[in-house]
Amino acid sequence: MPAAPNRRAAAAVLLVPLIVTLALWAFAWPAARIAPRDLPVGIAGAAPATDQLQKRFEQEKGAFEIHRYEDEAAARTAIEDRVVYGAVVVTAEGPRLLTASAASPVVSQLLTGAVAAAAPGGDGIPVTDVVAAPEADPRGSALGASILPLALAGVAAGAIVTLLKLRGARAAVTLIGASALVGLVATALAHSWLGVITGDWWAEAGVVGLTVVAIGSAVAGPAALLGTPGIGLGALLMVLLGNPFSGVTSAPELLPAPVGVLGQWLPPGAGGSLLRSVAFFDGHAAGGPALTLALWAALGLTAVLLGGLRHRAAPAPRTGTGGRTPEPALT
Repeated sequence: MPAAPNRRAAAAVLLVPLIVTLALWAFAWPAARIAPRDLPVGIAGAAPATDQLQKRFEQEKGAFEIHRYEDEAAARTAIEDRVVYGAVVVTAEGPRLLTASAASPVVSQLLTGAVAAAAPGGDGIPVTDVVAAPEADPRGSALGASILPLALAGVAAGAIVTLLKLRGARAAVTLIGASALVGLVATALAHSWLGVITGDWWAEAGVVGLTVVAIGSAVAGPAALLGTPGIGLGALLMVLLGNPFSGVTSAPELLPAPVGVLGQWLPPGAGGSLLRSVAFFDGHAAGGPALTLALWAALGLTAVLLGGLRHRAAPAPRTGTGGRTPEPALT
């Protein structure tokens, strides 16, 4: 057997276990290490009761990032603005917990247990869901499950554009058009049919489209500069890292460092955060994720355009004398 096929066979034998190991690490490790890490939580009310409550929270080193507010109204505003995930309001009648299951049902459950243990009086603390998750998706399962299909749609768009040999402006326009169509279809399914997102319809469609074009251009851009291997590089980054690191099924602050931060720098995580802000919080805290997606889309589309220019500038292969294809010989 020739040496080259032997080397390819050996590479395949080693590559498959490597990919499986990477996938298990990327998906299973963050899920197995879910815990609060500088989770933003508010405390509202007058001292000294609030001081005692804060000290109890701070006993768990690095778990919570405490924000202090004068009263319940200020705490509610902070929750609605996505500054904190929830808040404990200390009153003369006892403490009350404000949560936002739309921000993360997992965090809401975690805070309920943590406050019951940390607040004076123990169990039986009243809980108010300030921004509730929709009735069609109370656990956030559908929203969390939507990120992988969007990532796959973006990867597919970038790969198809590359494999069809579309280049330059034509490739960029195709990516944008396909992503816009995905945004319309996905929003029709998630909003109009399933009812798992409940914000402004067109804003949600725009967020989905921007997410897909950011992912798609992150695949097509490297492919335009590096060739077909760029598809694998983009898919690896978006699906094997971007999806499990997104924190959409829990919260970025529940993932181990630096996964939570890294995930928000990648389009799947930024897209999930932006969609949550637009769907449930009237666009509050949307600036950072929107900028992240816009930068990924701009860089990827620029790479696509540069790849097209480089291909156009490359000299045509010589096919015969004087660059002309020789006439077939007469027989």
